[in-house]
Parts: sequence; C-alpha cells; structure tokens
Amino acid sequence: MNKIGARKKRAKKTRKKIQELCVNRMSIHRTSNHIYVQIFDEKLKGVLASASTVEKCVKDQVNTTGNVEAARAVGKLVAERAKANGIESVAFDRGGFKYHGRVKALAEAAREVGLKF
Repeated sequence: MNKIGARKKRAKKTRKKIQELCVNRMSIHRTSNHIYVQIFDEKLKGVLASASTVEKCVKDQVNTTGNVEAARAVGKLVAERAKANGIESVAFDRGGFKYHGRVKALAEAAREVGLKF
C-alpha cells in the first residue's frame, strides 16, 4: 500500500467511528500550499462552518498560506464561525494526516477560541 492509500484508510476508519457517535465533525484537508477545514452536521449532511487559507481575510493576515501561522489563523476563524452558529463541540477528523505541524496548530488554535473536541 502506498502513502496516499494508507492515509485514506486511516481517514475512512476515523470517519466511520465519528459517524457512530452522531456528533458534528470538523474535517481537515491540507495540501502543500493551503489548508481547508469544514464542520459538518452528520444528521443533516450539511456544512455548518468552513474556513481556508484561500479566503481573502486569511491571506491578508499571513505572509504565506502553507505554514503553521496560516493554519493557526484558519483554526481561529473556523472556531469563531462555529461559535456564531451555536456549535460548542465537534469530533476532530484529521483526514488521515498525522497530528503534528499544521494540523496540530489548527486544532490548538480552535481550542484556544473555545471549541471543544
């Protein structure tokens, strides 16, 4: 199994467990240049809040979009949008990515704003 296949296998296992819990899911996807995050409602199958480094408000705050600083900005932004929609806690779906670097920075920034995992 290659690197991408192993990541997708980990992601599938995590999503199945979160689906059993029936809670809102905060899903992350990262590329070399950007990081994207969405909060899904598992019952309605819809997006409740989202943020990414592609958005103009995040690009204005940071110099580069593919680093830890940009991930922190996205984490804070998505947590603020979630709190505005009345979401207090979510299940963290890291998409099979390892919990370090940008993924860790995003999660910690969301926790700082008050989002519970």
